[in-house]
Amino acid sequence: MPRNGRGEAARREALIVATIGAIEAAGSLDVTVADIAARAGVSPALVHHYFGTKDDLLIAAMRHLLQGFRAGVTSRLRQAETPRRRVSAIIEASFDPSQFVSEAIAAWLAFYLYARRSAEAARLLRLYFRRLETNLVSALTPLLGMPRAQGVAAAAGAMIDGVWLRQALTPLTAPDGATAIAMVERYIDAEMGAK
Repeated sequence: MPRNGRGEAARREALIVATIGAIEAAGSLDVTVADIAARAGVSPALVHHYFGTKDDLLIAAMRHLLQGFRAGVTSRLRQAETPRRRVSAIIEASFDPSQFVSEAIAAWLAFYLYARRSAEAARLLRLYFRRLETNLVSALTPLLGMPRAQGVAAAAGAMIDGVWLRQALTPLTAPDGATAIAMVERYIDAEMGAK
C-alpha cells in the first residue's frame, strides 16, 4: 500500500470511524486498541503508529465529530439569507443526518464522561458549547436584542444537548432529527412571539 499523504489520511479516517463504531458497540470507552484495530482491519501497531495512545485516538475521534458539526453549520450559514434562517441553519446542523446517528450519539455520551478525566476532551467540549452559543446569539440578536438573545441561545443550546442526551439514553429508539429540529424551532418561535 503506497505511503502517500492521501493514503495516510484515509487510514487515519478509517481508524477514527472504527473508534466511533467500537464505542457505540461497547456503549462506553471500554474499548481496546485491539478492538478498534480489528474493526478497521489493521494491526494494533498501526493504530499506535498513527495516533500514539488510545487517548490520542479518542481525542482525534472527538475532533472529527466536531469538525463535521462545524462544516455543517458553516455550509448552512452561508446559505441563510435572514437572521431567522440563520437560527434554523444552526438548529438543523445540530441534528444533521451525518451527525445525529447512533454511532455519533453513543460516542458523544462517552466523550462527555471522558471530559471529566481528560483536560483536552474538556477543552474541546467547552469549545463546542461556546461555538454553539456564540452562533445562536449572533443569529438571535437582530431578532430579540442582546440581553434576550443570550438567554434564548443558552436555553436552545441546552435543549439541543438535552435531545442528544435523551437519544443516547434511549438507544433502541432510532434518532429522529426532523422531530428534534421541530421541537427546538417551536421553542424559538414561542420566544420570538413573546417579545
